Amino acid sequence: MKNLTVLISGASIAGPALAHWLTRYGCTVTVVERAPAVRPGGQAVDFKGTTHRTVLERMGILGDVLRRQTGGTDQTIIDASGKPRAVIPGEFTGGEIEIRRGDLAEILYAHTSCEYLFGDTITSLTETPDGVDVTFAYAAPRKFDLVVGADGIHSNVRRLAFGPERDYVRFLGHYYALAELGEDVATDEAVMYNEPGRMAAVGGPKASAFFVFASPELEYDRGDSDRQRQLLIDAYEGAGWRVPELLAKVPAAREFSLDSLARVSIDHYSRGRVVLLGDAAYGNTLGGFGTGLAIVGAYVLAGELLAAGGDHRVAFARYEAQFRDYAKVAQRGSAGPFLAPPSRLRIRLRDWTFKSRFLLGLVLKATDKFATDIELRDYASGS
Repeated sequence: MKNLTVLISGASIAGPALAHWLTRYGCTVTVVERAPAVRPGGQAVDFKGTTHRTVLERMGILGDVLRRQTGGTDQTIIDASGKPRAVIPGEFTGGEIEIRRGDLAEILYAHTSCEYLFGDTITSLTETPDGVDVTFAYAAPRKFDLVVGADGIHSNVRRLAFGPERDYVRFLGHYYALAELGEDVATDEAVMYNEPGRMAAVGGPKASAFFVFASPELEYDRGDSDRQRQLLIDAYEGAGWRVPELLAKVPAAREFSLDSLARVSIDHYSRGRVVLLGDAAYGNTLGGFGTGLAIVGAYVLAGELLAAGGDHRVAFARYEAQFRDYAKVAQRGSAGPFLAPPSRLRIRLRDWTFKSRFLLGLVLKATDKFATDIELRDYASGS
């Protein structure tokens, strides 16, 4: 595939993972990313089971990931007085291998040898018989053989190639926010506090404060951080425990993000020479599978392009046929009602899950099954 040129939009997890494989297979790859550099921070992400580990091994990054893993942290569910109610074991919150998202992004970036266009974005895509003409906000126009949207649930590539976000993204009734609130908030012990429809957590390997709350769909500019911070503050008005203290620090938080829990529903992952990967195709339900889906999806997409000798029509169809069933885990509900149960009764029932060794075992067994429910081809060996 030495003559194949590929543009990937998104330099978080899925994009660099795909770039790693495509450059290994001889493609000329360019990654465009709106941010000015690889994004640091973010919540902890995890890998589960033999499928995820096998892909990390074949990428040659398993050792680096293990060296920077957090080790998994138990999280204590507490009441308003700080009294423990239940403990969520680290194997549930952090899978088999847990690592900070920013650390994983740095590892992936270090293992790619391709062109990066940071601080830029795609403004138009025009498919022609022999490629895709692409314009950028800043870089000069160029032509590529293929374009990949690995740019998240609010995918710019999906919008340009498939249509408006409202046609493909379904809001699931909850929002989440991550905030770095300073050293005086960070603690070694991870704790989580609930009220009906609201959750606040501090400590552990995630951002210093993590929030999930039920809400009708909100109207806001995704580029307006001040408005998003105020929406979070308003959502937790009257909350107990340490929440008022945390919210008082939100306006000055050095890092802050707010987004909806939502699901992508799309009939096909590709259209012509454009294909979607990661959250752009599978959605963002905060269920603990997004990073695994991105890593495995990149492996399968690149492998099918190799197996098809660069014929995107054959490769994209095989990628979807292989991967859609595996990606169905992203279509199974949402973590919102689990993290922020709608009533005190539902909070107690959720907590009971972690007090019952039998129920917890069933949940862990189910997550392992979802994570390994695909047969990986060894594309490099042709098998």
